[in-house]
Order: sequence, then structure tokens, then C-alpha cells
Amino acid sequence: MSTLSVPPNIVSPRQDAMDLYKAFKGFGCDTAAVVKILAHRDAMQRALIQQEYRSMYSEDLTKRLSKELSGKLETAVLLWMHDPAGRDATAVWLALQVSDVRGATEVICSRTPSQIQVFKQAYHAKFGVHLEQAIHNATTGDHKKARQLMVILRKEEEWRQKLREMWLKASDRDVKSFP
Repeated sequence: MSTLSVPPNIVSPRQDAMDLYKAFKGFGCDTAAVVKILAHRDAMQRALIQQEYRSMYSEDLTKRLSKELSGKLETAVLLWMHDPAGRDATAVWLALQVSDVRGATEVICSRTPSQIQVFKQAYHAKFGVHLEQAIHNATTGDHKKARQLMVILRKEEEWRQKLREMWLKASDRDVKSFP
């Protein structure tokens, strides 16, 4: 597995915006150029690129990326475009939309209580529903209880770890009791 890093010489957001615009021109999209630019920028730099693209071309970059890309590459690139809390909120929302409760649980369980608090706020701002309600609507039975407790019990790390272990071992009908 390779690691992508931010280049030592910072390229201007304006230049990145122009390069992305060029990658979208013509027949098809130069996906390699898009990945080369966005994968080597951090969240702050990508936000600046989005602002610059919008000011230069009067178009939202994420909407353009959505039009130009498809499949898993589209999903990955669009998730890159968010700040960490927005990315978590979007990942959980997408997981709950397709009943991927394991994916939602992995995001929730891998975050600290303060990160959960921030991404709960981002979730509500983006989707207009509280995370707890979305979990309630998307899950059933004991899995619903476990995930709601994971979100609510953000005070102690050991509780989240214990609940995560219980959920990962359980099926909908296997979980009998919770603390």
C-alpha cells in the first residue's frame, strides 16, 4: 500500500483549479490528472481549490467532479473534497442509505468522542436530521440499540470499545443484553 503526501512546493489553488478545468475539457475526463492534483493536497488546500474554481468558473467543483467521474473513483474523490467531519458525516449517511450498518459502525467506533460530536453537527447541517434519528430509522433490533449507544455514550472510550466488540460479534438476533 502506498502513501500519498502533500508536495513540498505548494502549488497555488488557482493553478490547481485551472489544471482541473483542463482535465475536464475535451472528450472524457483525465482522471489521472484529477487524482494527481487532489490526492496530493490536504483538506485545507482542497477547500481553497474549491473556492478558486468557483470564483474562476462560476461552477461548484464537487458538482463538476460528480458529472465527470463515476463509480468508486467518484465516491472516493467526492469524499476527499470534504473536511474530516463532513467526510465522516457523508460516509455514515451513504452507509445508512444502503443498509451498510457495519460501515457506519466502523466510522463511529473509530472516532474519539470529540470527533463524534463534531461530525454529528456536520451530519445535522448536511442532511437536516440528527445522527441518532438516522441510526434509529436505518436499523432494527439490538443493532439499533448498540449503534445508538455508541453515539450517545461519548464520555468513555472503554464503553465505545466494548459496544463495538459486542456489535461486531453479534447478528441482529444474537445480541441479548446491553449494559
